[in-house]
Amino acid sequence: MARSCWYDDGLEFSCTQCGHCCTVEGYVWVDGKEVGRIASHLGLSETEFGKKYLRRVKRRLSLTEKPNKECIFWNDGCQIYPVRPTQCRTFPFWRENLTSIEAWEEGTEECPGSGSGRHYSREEIDALKRGRGATSAE
Repeated sequence: MARSCWYDDGLEFSCTQCGHCCTVEGYVWVDGKEVGRIASHLGLSETEFGKKYLRRVKRRLSLTEKPNKECIFWNDGCQIYPVRPTQCRTFPFWRENLTSIEAWEEGTEECPGSGSGRHYSREEIDALKRGRGATSAE
């Protein structure tokens, strides 16, 4: 059995698709499988997609940003929501947000979907924390 932690009883979250997490500066990491899925969704080859929407940051790939630092795929909604990267699919259940209740509150401070909506069990949260599964929109 898993060790006890502060979110043993689960947490509530439902994505409102407000864009708060999509309109802040930062990297949106993608891997080869995600690049393929997104490129296919957009009707582009992986090469075309890479030239247009990717940047290399050391050894990793990240989606580019608009000049105002918004995600390149944010336009009053996520243009790639069905194939969004793992980082986006698992927000806000990221390892760094789950270290403590204080980290959770700080990491979800600007998120109107945090603390309401769908109840995620400890098991679901742990899977999301490992990059498996996806949160759902309202």
